[in-house]
Amino acid sequence: MSDVLELVDVSVVREGRALVDEVSWSVKEGERWVILGPNGAGKTTLLNIASSYLFPTTGTATILGDRLGSVDVFELRPRIGVAGMAVAEKLPRGQTVLETVLTAAYGMTAHWRERYEAVDEERALAFLDRLGMSEFLERRFGTLSEGERKRTMIARAMMTDPELLLLDEPAAGLDLGGREDLVRRLGRLARDPFAPSMVMVTHHVEEIAPGFSHVLMIRQGKVTAAGPVETELTSRNLSHCFGLPLVVEQRGERWTAQGLPLR
Repeated sequence: MSDVLELVDVSVVREGRALVDEVSWSVKEGERWVILGPNGAGKTTLLNIASSYLFPTTGTATILGDRLGSVDVFELRPRIGVAGMAVAEKLPRGQTVLETVLTAAYGMTAHWRERYEAVDEERALAFLDRLGMSEFLERRFGTLSEGERKRTMIARAMMTDPELLLLDEPAAGLDLGGREDLVRRLGRLARDPFAPSMVMVTHHVEEIAPGFSHVLMIRQGKVTAAGPVETELTSRNLSHCFGLPLVVEQRGERWTAQGLPLR
């Protein structure tokens, strides 16, 4: 399998502080990765590099075979699907759900004068149906619940048939029902052999959907563990990552974590 993403000794330094510090990490074709870590650990920084919107201060980042700094990122970015709050905040609140997804086919955030082909609409409808949004096609994006907005964003990220799908905290802000509905749908996507390689940022092991194969843990900009979920998602590794004693358990295909009681 070829590398979809490869970081070699990557550091990002801002105002003398390393947001990520000498990170080496690779994602191979077909893998589904979860990035875990506390607030400020560098998770979103890694995702911004993977999306080509942030360049390393030192080290090399190769995305889909092209090295950042020697590739036209405007040709690279359509091959990468991104769903997160940073993208959602750029979208017009008055657009319908269907328009919000369709505009991604032309790399736009708002509908202007472009004319969509039937195949574009068919793709948008198929992704929205897969994510449980078929009943909301004419709803305005700004009137959606948090869960509905997150599912719309994932459908939008899939519109360009990306080779790499990046999800930045897709379950953040959701209630229990919304989280579980999203985890079920992400699990179906992660198990699809035709789905792109995936990287998802989260704070909670409970949000790891079945089908995600690998985990990377990061603390204060440094990788503390990386590899298959079955071997790396341990109580010891998670405790080191978050800086307090934690117990991780696997129940069926899902994970839970809790702190040890104070004495």
